[in-house]
Amino acid sequence: MGKKKRLLLLEDEKDIAALVKLQAEISGYKLHVEVDGINGYQAAVRDQPDLIIIDVMLPGQNGLDVCRKIKNSAIKSIPIIILSGKGEELDIILGLELGADDYVTKPFSPKVLFSRIKAVLRRGKEPEKSPQELHFGPFTLEVDRYVLRKDAAVIPITLSEFGILKRLLLSQGKVLTRNELLNDINNDDAFIVDRNIDVHIAALRKKLGPKCPWIETVRGVGYRLKDAAQVEEKTGS
Repeated sequence: MGKKKRLLLLEDEKDIAALVKLQAEISGYKLHVEVDGINGYQAAVRDQPDLIIIDVMLPGQNGLDVCRKIKNSAIKSIPIIILSGKGEELDIILGLELGADDYVTKPFSPKVLFSRIKAVLRRGKEPEKSPQELHFGPFTLEVDRYVLRKDAAVIPITLSEFGILKRLLLSQGKVLTRNELLNDINNDDAFIVDRNIDVHIAALRKKLGPKCPWIETVRGVGYRLKDAAQVEEKTGS
């Protein structure tokens, strides 16, 4: 049996820390908890875990400052997952721009958190290569970093939304049924928590813009991502 992966959690809410610690034991990880940013950073440097989970709101030093310090230090290669309240969208964007690998919004399911941890650690095993990018209009999906950008701005996106958008991009112009999307995404790194694909599509459209012309509903069948020519024809650009 391989050596257990070591995780560091920076979280001052005891109930959340206890839930994460329990799920870590169930999932076969070794977890250490620190309750403030200063001691958390020191523990990261001292122990050099396989992955660090950082809550944004920490006493002593906030999570974004800790993330910045780590990514500007000798341990910058350690992957980081940010924990953030749903209303802290700016913190999520800052965390991703500082180099965090993923984020999870509170409240969250411990099982979902560990599916994200597994996916991030799996990506870390892959050999270094140039980031793979998928483009549509002003948007870029950075496949290796699980990041969506509009021009230079990062758009927060969940792992499930990322998986759906990636699948639509790889099949651009082709209609995909809801079941195809659900089955494809659940076989990928993404983990669909809500089985209603329509909910995730609605969230993606909102993030892509109020007049999003890219994702088309094909009534009674499913969805497709239009190609640039179709979008230009519709918008008259």
